[in-house]
Amino acid sequence: MWLRRSNTTLRVHNASSPKFVCSSFKDIHALIAEDDGGGSKDGLDSPSICHRTHAVKTLLRTLSSSSATTAPFSRNDSQIWIPGAEKTVVVYFTSLRVVRRTFDDCAAVRSILRAFRIPIDERDVSIDSGFMAELQRILGLSQKSALTLPRVFICGRYIGGADEIRRLHECGELKKLVEGLPSVNPGTCEVCNGYAFILCQDCNGSRKCYSHKSGFRSCTSCNENGLIRCPSCFSSQF
Repeated sequence: MWLRRSNTTLRVHNASSPKFVCSSFKDIHALIAEDDGGGSKDGLDSPSICHRTHAVKTLLRTLSSSSATTAPFSRNDSQIWIPGAEKTVVVYFTSLRVVRRTFDDCAAVRSILRAFRIPIDERDVSIDSGFMAELQRILGLSQKSALTLPRVFICGRYIGGADEIRRLHECGELKKLVEGLPSVNPGTCEVCNGYAFILCQDCNGSRKCYSHKSGFRSCTSCNENGLIRCPSCFSSQF
């Protein structure tokens, strides 16, 4: 059975449905504005969120630029020295690519310093763990302390890390710090091929030495990887 179609028009009124009326954009700004006391004391409109965000960004830029012009090292850092390194630059770095930012910072600092053609004593902590212990001892840190790389010493004096070297290089102060150092000819060492390490001649990299009296014993001349510092590179720097 089919129902007859009625011509009556029914209107459904939902009294609970909320009504939102926005007369102008001023009402929107009034809704999203953050007023401390519910309104300005002088009767002036509070600034918009976009305006306040721009003001905050300007303040942050000012603070960052002011901090960038501060001294590259504090009074305590300037008192840190490496004895016997007055005629060279010592760089503690890593050649591992485990942490990309650390590897990029080490590569950038080494590239900046090499451009001056000065003697550089590059100490790779990934090849010889003794360099890390040495650096921690120089800086007065414990073995469990977190230490970022690279770390640079010029004429035996501690300068800082990658940020300090970049800042000094951009303002021209880095050139003044290395002016008194002797110049070296650019090129790759023929003994170590630029790695600054060679196989230990006592154990041939095995870290074990044999004698008829005591038999096998651990080699004390090389590091944990069976390597020693290149005598050609190390002697030419001092």
